[in-house]
Amino acid sequence: MRVLLIAPPGAGKGTQGALIATHFGSPHIATGDLLRDHVARGTELGRSVQDHLAQGELVPDDIVLEMVRAAIVEAKAGGNGYVLDGMPRNLAQARALYEIALGLDMTANVALHLKADDEELSRRLLARAALEGRSDDTEEVIRRRLAIYHEVTHPIVEWYGARGILVSVDAVRPIERVARQILTALEAMRPLVDLVPEHARRSIDLTGLGAAFGKN
Repeated sequence: MRVLLIAPPGAGKGTQGALIATHFGSPHIATGDLLRDHVARGTELGRSVQDHLAQGELVPDDIVLEMVRAAIVEAKAGGNGYVLDGMPRNLAQARALYEIALGLDMTANVALHLKADDEELSRRLLARAALEGRSDDTEEVIRRRLAIYHEVTHPIVEWYGARGILVSVDAVRPIERVARQILTALEAMRPLVDLVPEHARRSIDLTGLGAAFGKN
């Protein structure tokens, strides 16, 4: 399975991504981890990243996309798909990522959308900030992060929906119940994804099936 994750801050993207990757024996491509790894190893890309960070700049898309491309090439060689976490964050990145994956014959089978309301996300992020001592994660900062997500990242949900690969789940429930629903859906889809072309697929919304997997 080739899965990419779309989720607002606090929805559990990293946790669910790691669980999916472990279940399918696939690499968990987390862009933040990739950046830190390249910096730590002092690669050419890592040095470029460090230069931007040292100047207080965002890492340009082309650098992140090149890192992701290399990770997808490695995943293809391993033959077990991938779980991509942390990209795309906007429509331009989504389109660029699609072109890269298309050239490698490694386009995503599923765009997994973890849905949660802002009130619950704020509660989770504030609790995490208190637990980890993140004094910079204030209520105001969290509101701004969520606003940016809705404005910049959320529009790609419709784009993946139009491609027919979107699967939406309710991420408000406990981690293990969300994971069980995700893995059940992905296992059901696994034998079909390479047989049904994108133009013949339809998005799947599982957010109303909470009762079947336990609401609490």
